[in-house]
Amino acid sequence: MTDLIIIQAGADLNEKHRSVFDNAAARFVQTAEHPFIKGLSLREGYVSMDDLFENADDYDELNRLIAGRLIEAAEDMSEGGRCAAYLTLGRLNPDLLSAIRDIADAGRVNVEVLPFISFAESAYAAALSYGLLTGQELITELPANRLKAISDTEALIAVTEIDSPLAAGEVKLVLTEYYPDEYEALFALPAPDGSGYEVKPVKLYELDRQTAYDAASVLIVPPKRDLDLPRHSVEGLMQLMRTLRAPGGCPWDAEQTHESLKKTLLEECWEVIDAIDRNDPDDLCEELGDLLMQIAFHVVIEEERASFTLRDVATGITNKMIFRHPHVFGSVHVDSSDDVLKNWEILKKEEKHQSSVASAMDSVPKSFPPLLRAYKIQKKAADVGFDWSSAEEALPKVHEEADEVLSAIRGNDADQIADEVGDLFFAAVNVARLKKIDPDLALTSSTDKFEKRFKLTEELIRKDGKSFKDMTLAEMDEYWEKAKAILS
Repeated sequence: MTDLIIIQAGADLNEKHRSVFDNAAARFVQTAEHPFIKGLSLREGYVSMDDLFENADDYDELNRLIAGRLIEAAEDMSEGGRCAAYLTLGRLNPDLLSAIRDIADAGRVNVEVLPFISFAESAYAAALSYGLLTGQELITELPANRLKAISDTEALIAVTEIDSPLAAGEVKLVLTEYYPDEYEALFALPAPDGSGYEVKPVKLYELDRQTAYDAASVLIVPPKRDLDLPRHSVEGLMQLMRTLRAPGGCPWDAEQTHESLKKTLLEECWEVIDAIDRNDPDDLCEELGDLLMQIAFHVVIEEERASFTLRDVATGITNKMIFRHPHVFGSVHVDSSDDVLKNWEILKKEEKHQSSVASAMDSVPKSFPPLLRAYKIQKKAADVGFDWSSAEEALPKVHEEADEVLSAIRGNDADQIADEVGDLFFAAVNVARLKKIDPDLALTSSTDKFEKRFKLTEELIRKDGKSFKDMTLAEMDEYWEKAKAILS
C-alpha cells in the first residue's frame, strides 16, 4: 500500500494521474500561483506549499518543512488505508526527494513517484507546432543550474528551469563556449493562461535580456555539427582525427602508426616546455593543442583496433589519481608535499605490484632521455637507502670520474673513454638529484646561456671589424669574457 504518491505535473496531467490526485485523501501542490497549475483546473480542496516558500530561510529548511508536512499527512491517512498526493511543478527536486525518503523511512511510510511529460518535451512540441523546428530528434535535457558543459553539440539540447536573468546569463556563458554569440535558439515561455508555451527565436547573446522568465521556461538549442562551430570540444577533435584517417580522408594521416608518430610526440612535448620557459601563454595554448592532437592521434589508432577509447584513457588516469591521492579522496593525513611524494611512491609500487627495487627500476622506460632515466634509476636506489648522504659527499665522485676520463683519453681507448664519460655524467646527475635540481633543465639552461654568450661574443667581434677565422683562441676568449660581463 502506497502512503504518499508524488505526481510530477510537467506541462500537463494525463487522466490517470489526475484521477490519482483528485481521489487522494490529502492533496498538496507545490504552488497554487503558477499558470500551469492554474491551467490544470484541479478539484478544490488542495493545500499549496506557498506559505513554506515564503517563510523558509533556505532551501534545506524548505525541503525539511515540505517533507515533514507530506509525511505527517501520509501517516494520518495510512491508518484508514488512504493516501496523500503531492503535485510538483516539473521534475521533483532530488534534495526534496532525499528529505522525504529520510523521514518516510523513519516513519515507515511508502512513497511512489509517478512519471510525467517534461516541460522540455512540451516546449519541443510547441516549437514543432509553431513550425520553428523541422522535426530534429529530441533531446538532451539539462537543468540550467546543472549546465556545466555541452557533451554533444550535434544533439538537440533543451535547457530547462531558466527562471531568472541571472540563470539565463549563466546558461549563456556556458553555451557561448561552444556556439557563436549570434547562434539562434528557441526560447519557450509558459503562456499566461497556462494553456501551453509561447515560443520565439532568440540569439544566445540576448538570452539574459528577455522581459520574463519562469521555472517552466525552456531554451531549445538546435543541433550543429561540431566541426562547423567556431569553438570545438575534445570530442570534436576526436571526430576530426577519425575523419582524417577514414576512407576519403587524408592519405598521410591514414598511413601513420604509433611508431611513425613517436618523434613528433617528443617534439611536441619539448615545444610545450619551450613555451613554458618563454612564459608565452598564447604559444603555450597552441603547443598544448598540438600535443593534444598527438594524444588524439594515438587514441584513434587504437579505436580502429577496438583496443581502447579516449574514455578508457580518461577513466584510467582518473582512477589512478584518485588512488594516489588518499589525502584528498580518502582518510589519509599529510603534513607537507614531501609526505605526498612519499605516499605517491608507496602507492605507485603497490599499484604496479613492484615487490623489489629491481622491479621498480624495470618500470623506468628505457626510452627516457638519458639524464632523466639516470635521475629516476638513482631515485629508485635512494628509496631503499642506497645513496649518498648529501650532494657535498657525492661531489668528490664527480672529480674521481673526471680523472678517470682523463686517464682513458691518455690511453686513447675509445670504448673506455665513452664508458668513463658516461660515469662522469651519472655522477653529476647524482649531485643534481641530491640538491633537487632537474639535470635536463639545468643542462638546457647552461646550453641556452652558452648560446647567448656565444652570439654576443660574435657580435662584439664583428663590431670591431674582425671574424673568428682570423683570431686565436686567446683573442676569442677575451671577447668571451667581455660578453660574460655584459650578460652577468
